[in-house]
Amino acid sequence: MSKATLNTDTVHRVGFLDKASLHIPILRILQADGTTYETAVLPVIDEALAIKIYDTCVFTRVLDERMLGAQRQGRISFYMTCTGEEAAIVGSVAALDQEDVILAQYREHAALRYRGFTTEQFMNQMFSNEKDLGKGRQMPIHYGCAALNYQTISSPLATQIPQATGVGYSLKMQGKRNVAVCYFGEGAASEGDFHAGLNMAAVLKCPVIFFCRNNGYAISTPTEEQFAGNGIASRGVGYGMHTIRVDGNDMLAVLAATQQARAYAIEHNAPVLIEAMTYRLGAHSSSDDPSGYRSKEEEAKWQQHDPVKRFKLWLINKGWLAEADDAQRYEKYREEVLAAVKVAEKLPIPMLDEIIEDVYDKPTPALKKQLSDLKEHIKKYPQSYPKSAGRL
Repeated sequence: MSKATLNTDTVHRVGFLDKASLHIPILRILQADGTTYETAVLPVIDEALAIKIYDTCVFTRVLDERMLGAQRQGRISFYMTCTGEEAAIVGSVAALDQEDVILAQYREHAALRYRGFTTEQFMNQMFSNEKDLGKGRQMPIHYGCAALNYQTISSPLATQIPQATGVGYSLKMQGKRNVAVCYFGEGAASEGDFHAGLNMAAVLKCPVIFFCRNNGYAISTPTEEQFAGNGIASRGVGYGMHTIRVDGNDMLAVLAATQQARAYAIEHNAPVLIEAMTYRLGAHSSSDDPSGYRSKEEEAKWQQHDPVKRFKLWLINKGWLAEADDAQRYEKYREEVLAAVKVAEKLPIPMLDEIIEDVYDKPTPALKKQLSDLKEHIKKYPQSYPKSAGRL
């Protein structure tokens, strides 16, 4: 047994530890009225950064509102919002360097926007048209952008967690002063990949920030039916890594925690786990009806903790935001998103031959055979495919 990792103190009577033995406080800086706690230590933030953070939140709210409506109209097939979780996502990405690599789950499009993803790029991906960076191969909201160091989303839960460990290890081996940042929900922490990924990162000393959005539900399964332990933060301690639990609806708390987590991860070449306690105000996805598993009263209670409103009040208190300017910001983005929808939905879909490109350096014989079979299938059953299927 290694004395470096195990406490070798001895006792002479039986005494068990339980989840109450580990006290994990919640970092909170902002109060509901937009003022800060008297003893709070604020993150590094100036007016320009604060406005960029808020602008990203407003855009994301508008995008969610418009695109959920577009899905209901049948214009896109699927959508997921991050409503209620903006502080967890934007507050954390704002603490990063542009060269830090993001491995997201599927509700972090606000982070992509913060890094510079354009309204047109969002639309092209959701409509799977010829300008989509993913060439139409992914479901809507499964973004990816190499230029912004944002790895492509994968639907199965937790696949990105061990991948993030690998990315962090690679950054360390290259001598880069950057981190991998891995987002996931508390439901994904029930997958085996979570445990394998965190253990590898701790043992191999990889500069990774594991960011858990604990929003209370894994689709319809509440946290009390997922695990009996002390949340997700206790697991970070168990794997021997620096860990912190924050109020995920407090923009300043998330920003402060992530700034310091990043500094620690780079300085020590070691992982950090952040558990952000938040709430998903919307449905899990456009295919979900939350009324089947939670009450309107519960949702109304959490509406009072709206992270965007809380941060907005802080900005107003600082004199960095005026109510009139805020209304114009929302209207500007509503017009911008609607205009981009009308353009993107009219663009043609990618060419069929592109479906086997970029998988390997050159298409393999097996891929070429599959493409040939696909073309024959479409030719045999033309009535089952749109006229544009030749482009696909």
